[in-house]
Amino acid sequence: MTTVDETRAALAALLRPRDAREPVTVLGAGRDDLDAGRAYLVALADGGWAVPTWPLEYGGRDANPEEAAVVARELARFEQPDLYPFLVGIGVVGPTLLTCASKEQQSRWLPAIRSGAEIWCQLFSEPGAGSDLAGLATRAERDGDIWRVTGQKVWSSRAHYAKWGFLLARTDPTVPKHSGITAFAIDMQAPGVDIRPLRQMNGDAHFSEVFLEDAAVSDSDRIGDVGAGWNVTRTALANERGAVGAAGTGMGSPAERLLELCRDRAVDPVARDRVTSVHVMSEVNRLTTRRARDAAKAGTPGPEGSGAKLRGGELFKETARTALGLLGAAGSLDEGEWSTLFLTAPSISIRGGTDEIQRNIVGERVLGLPVEPRTDADRPWNELPH
Repeated sequence: MTTVDETRAALAALLRPRDAREPVTVLGAGRDDLDAGRAYLVALADGGWAVPTWPLEYGGRDANPEEAAVVARELARFEQPDLYPFLVGIGVVGPTLLTCASKEQQSRWLPAIRSGAEIWCQLFSEPGAGSDLAGLATRAERDGDIWRVTGQKVWSSRAHYAKWGFLLARTDPTVPKHSGITAFAIDMQAPGVDIRPLRQMNGDAHFSEVFLEDAAVSDSDRIGDVGAGWNVTRTALANERGAVGAAGTGMGSPAERLLELCRDRAVDPVARDRVTSVHVMSEVNRLTTRRARDAAKAGTPGPEGSGAKLRGGELFKETARTALGLLGAAGSLDEGEWSTLFLTAPSISIRGGTDEIQRNIVGERVLGLPVEPRTDADRPWNELPH
C-alpha cells in the first residue's frame, strides 16, 4: 500500500500546486479546452493516478476504496484542469467496461480512455423517452456480424468530438421494455451518424442531438449479451452518478474559491454568513462523499451516488448564486467565470439523471419507501403507447 507521503511526493513530481485564485471552470462551462486535460491525464498515466482502482493490467493501481480516497485527496492539492471532456470515459464507460465488457474490449478501449487519447460520449437519452430511459425507441437490427442502428439521441455531452459513443438500442421490441435493450460502442465518425450541437443559455454547445440512420455497428462492439443492456445501463448510471457528484471537474473546492472572492471584497455580515453556509455545505458534501466511498466495497457503486449527485448539484447552484450576490448588480453584466457558472448551474439538476429520479432512488433503495406504481413493466414494448 502506498502511503500518503509517497503519494504526495509522486504527484508533486508530476503536477503543480493548486492556486485557489485560479479562474473557476466546472463541467466545461465557458470553454472547450481538450489539450490541458489530455496533458494532465498523460502525466498521470504511468502511475495509474487518474484511475487508481483500475487493475494493473489496464494501467490502474489495483487500489482499494481507502487507497483511492487517499489519491483523490492528494490530487486535490495540485492544479487540475477541467476534465469534463474525459469524464464520461473515465468515470462512466471505463468502470462499466471493467464490469460488463469482454477482456478483448477492455484491452482495446481502456488504455485510450486512461490517457485521454479517445473521448467517449453517452447515447442514452431520447426526445420521446424523457426520464423513462427504458422506453427508448432507437432500433438496432442484426445483419450478420453487423447491427444497423436507426433513431435519435439527445443531450449527448461532447458528442461533436467524441471518438466513441456508448449506445443503448432496442434489439427486441416484442418483450418488456427493460428486456429488449442491448448496449454497444459506436464509432462517432461512422457513416449514418449525424451530430448537431445544441446551444445552451450559458453560450456553450457541449450538448448535441445525434441522428442515426442505418449506422453500422460491428457485433464485436456489442457490450454484454444481446438483450442484457439494461443491466449494463444500471451499472453505467450508478457510475455516472458517482462521477457527476465527485471531484475532477476542475472546480477544486468551491467553498475555498468563494472565500477568495469574499476576501477580495468588503462584504456585510449577512453576505459573510451566506458564504459560511456554502462552506459548511461543501464540508458536509466532502465528508459524506468520503464516508460513502470509504465504506463501499469494490464493485458497482450503490445508491449513495444519487445522494452525492443531489448534494453536489445543490452546492454548485448555491455557490454560483452566492458569488453573484457578492458581485452585486455588476454581476448581471459580468461575462466572466461566475456568471457563466450561474447560467450553467440549473443544468446540474437535469444532466446525469434528474433530481427527481435521484430522489426516487434514495427513497426506494435507501429509505425503503414503496416503489412508484408501474403499469408497463411487464407489457411488450411494441404494445405500449409511444
